Amino acid sequence: MAITIEAITTLLTLAGLAYLLLALWGTRDFAHYWRRKSVDAGFAPDVTILKPVKGVDQRMYAGLVSHCRQQYAGRFEIVFGVSSRNDPAVGEIERLQAEFPGCAIRLVECRERLGTSGKVSNLVQMLRAAQYEYVVINDSDIRVSAQYLTRVMRCFSDAKVGMVTAPYIGRTAEGGAVWSRLEALGISTDFLPGVLTARRLEGGIHFGLGSTLATSKSVLAKAGGLESLTEYLADDYEMGARIAGAGYRVELSNEVVETTVPEYHFGGFKDHQLRWARSTRDSRKLGYLGLGITYAVPWAVMTCVASGLALWSFSLLSVVLLARVAVALSVGVGVLGDEQVLRDLWLLPLRDFFGLGFWMWSFAGDTVVWRGELFALRDGRITPVHPVGS
Repeated sequence: MAITIEAITTLLTLAGLAYLLLALWGTRDFAHYWRRKSVDAGFAPDVTILKPVKGVDQRMYAGLVSHCRQQYAGRFEIVFGVSSRNDPAVGEIERLQAEFPGCAIRLVECRERLGTSGKVSNLVQMLRAAQYEYVVINDSDIRVSAQYLTRVMRCFSDAKVGMVTAPYIGRTAEGGAVWSRLEALGISTDFLPGVLTARRLEGGIHFGLGSTLATSKSVLAKAGGLESLTEYLADDYEMGARIAGAGYRVELSNEVVETTVPEYHFGGFKDHQLRWARSTRDSRKLGYLGLGITYAVPWAVMTCVASGLALWSFSLLSVVLLARVAVALSVGVGVLGDEQVLRDLWLLPLRDFFGLGFWMWSFAGDTVVWRGELFALRDGRITPVHPVGS
């Protein structure tokens, strides 16, 4: 039995090491692609930014301001959507309008509830108010550079591109909770390497990332429209997948944006990680099954234990750690420019053990917690169960 366990963990470790090498290959390919890619830098179509908002958090306003300070050759407007005029976010939007009177900012009250996902329901109603053909959708806490629209929209100079999405980093407070830092570290050193590996192996990406979903009304209509996504948890993934399925290319921009990671206690961290894991499990069923082998460090540690701390197993662990750190630095620092990776690099093994644990746990149920409510998840669609704690 001991020999069998040792053989299994060794094979899983070697498979994980192979994945890390593929991730380095995918990262190198992405960097080379943008160095040699030719785009029409002068292509700047008029665009509407759609931002559904609900409530207020500490860093939200700075993210909103960053959208108003775009250095963009075309015209752009920002359409905010709230479910009720009583939402606390309304005051922040009015403050933004006063601070940037030259920026076209509008607020839409979305009174209809068109499906389980309140966010997508609001987006359907906001889209009706969009003045321009091109639209960019992102969350309220996203913070962008002044060149954001320029870099994202120029990708549409290629008529084959139907959607542009963007990589992102998770910003945490200085000296923040360890659970928040683990999530941010996972985004830069686990999630994005997986995206770049999928991009290389699948000849491009065929899904969207919620940090940026840029498309046009006509392409969106050909892909089934937003109305068809009102019951989905991973609406960003589905939108990109349907646009790719309609025959268009999904482009991963080289513009990196920031999202805010909340100050988690363990319960919040666990709920968010399981929600992400189970939504990915339902969206990419075959790919998700293989995700477990990507956690090479935990498998290498288990191999050391299973082998009775044999010298060869420590050599294998050393090689795996070297490859894991190389991926973390090449993606997290080299591609994303996330200096937090250097600060929290020592947490990398802990992050990988949690990642493997949540991957296993994700198969143990079909419920997710989202905005304080418990939902049942079936084939990507969510149905409410009851409020948490009731």
